[in-house]
Amino acid sequence: MNKGNKIYEGKAKILYETDNPDQLIQYFKDDATAFNAAKRGTIDQKGVINNKISAKMFEFLQSQNIPNHYIKLLSDREMLVKRVEIVKIEVIIRNVAAGSLCRLLAFEEGARLSQPVLEFCYKEDKLGDPLINEDHVRALKLATDEEIATIKTYAHRVNELMTKFFKSLNIDLIDFKLEFGRYQGKIILADEISPDTCRLWEVGTQRKLDKDRFRRDLGNIEEAYQEVLARVSQ
Repeated sequence: MNKGNKIYEGKAKILYETDNPDQLIQYFKDDATAFNAAKRGTIDQKGVINNKISAKMFEFLQSQNIPNHYIKLLSDREMLVKRVEIVKIEVIIRNVAAGSLCRLLAFEEGARLSQPVLEFCYKEDKLGDPLINEDHVRALKLATDEEIATIKTYAHRVNELMTKFFKSLNIDLIDFKLEFGRYQGKIILADEISPDTCRLWEVGTQRKLDKDRFRRDLGNIEEAYQEVLARVSQ
C-alpha cells in the first residue's frame, strides 16, 4: 500500500491518499488538544494507542452490523480506511453528566441521566463547534432528513453496544463523540473511537481513563490510555 499526498491534517490525525481512490491512510498523531484547541500538548505514544484501540472498536462494531470506514491496520500509527465525505456534524451521546453538560445546565458531575442524551454540534473549528439542533442541520444543509434519522439510529445503537462492551471491562462509558461520513451513497461511521473521543471511568472508583486527565492536569495520562488498550485487547 503506497502512501500518497496528504489531503487533510486535523488536531489528532492526518489523512493520506493511496493508489486506490476509494481508500485513505489515517495516521494518528501524539498531539493533544482541549477546549477547542485552547490547550495544546503531547501525550507520549497516544497515536499508537488510539490507532490500536480504534481498530479494536471498529472491528467490534462491524461484527455487530454497524458499518464504518475501517478496513485494516497498516502499522502502529496507521490504518487503512474507506474514503468518505465527512458529514459536518459531531454527534455526542451522554449517559452520565460530565464536561459541558455540567457547565451549561448545572448538572452535578457523575449524575446518571434518566435516558441517553444525544447532541449535535456543527463541525466548524472557527465557530468553536457550537451546539445545534435538527432544524439547524436542515437550514445549513448538512444532512437530509433520512441521513439524520440514520445517524441517530446508529448513534444510539453504538451507545448500547459500547456501554455493554466497556462494562464487561469494568469501565463505565460516560459519554462519547462520533463522526459519520457518506460512502457510496450511504451513511457509515468514521473518525476514531478512543480515550480522546470517549469519557471512560473505572467502575466503582470513577477513576478517569480518558483525555480528561490531560484537560484537568490529573497526571498519569499515558498510563490511563495504555490501561484502556490493555483492557480492550483482552
